[in-house]
Amino acid sequence: MAGDLKQLLGQKPSSSALSEHISTLLSKATNPESVTPEVKSYSDAIYFNYYPLGLSILFKPVNGYKPRAGLKREDLQDDNLELEGIDIYNVRTPKEGANAARATKSSYTSYPISPIVLSLVPLPPDREGKTRADRISITLETTGKDFVLIMGEPDRKGGGAGPSSGSIGIWCEWAKDGIMVEFGGEESRGPQAWERGKDAMWKVISLFSPKKD
Repeated sequence: MAGDLKQLLGQKPSSSALSEHISTLLSKATNPESVTPEVKSYSDAIYFNYYPLGLSILFKPVNGYKPRAGLKREDLQDDNLELEGIDIYNVRTPKEGANAARATKSSYTSYPISPIVLSLVPLPPDREGKTRADRISITLETTGKDFVLIMGEPDRKGGGAGPSSGSIGIWCEWAKDGIMVEFGGEESRGPQAWERGKDAMWKVISLFSPKKD
């Protein structure tokens, strides 16, 4: 089990902490094709996509740096980039049925470390005097119900509207914790998505710097 991923926020692409985490993932991966990420560069964002590791990392340019589109890894100015966001993927085989054939095949494999332990910010006790846990332990089978039970009601949520074949999955954001979760599977889409969503397993966990009131 690796340390809290949120501790990587603010790191440079070549930082030892990030390199150690990638090495840990590589040692756990089933088929690590390459540790070299696919780099997508834009003037306001750089993405490192580690498809075999179920991981995508977003860096923001700082100090006035404006990267060109199409840059390679060796062309980047590491000192002028800071890690701003992390996406972790949980790729599941679609259930057989009418929508299985239409399911989009992900380029990612599942993140190879389980459980994923993320820290939660301290909150005041609720009306019953109960305090929230200081961390959440997430497995590949963790459902919407599990997240809400431990983290409480999200600050924002959306998705799930429209026909199940064409809508996006439901998502929840806990802004104070810097955690957003998108859920997958048939339970996460369609008109009854929010009724069934409690049983939907997570598809993507996005980590960012906590938003303050």
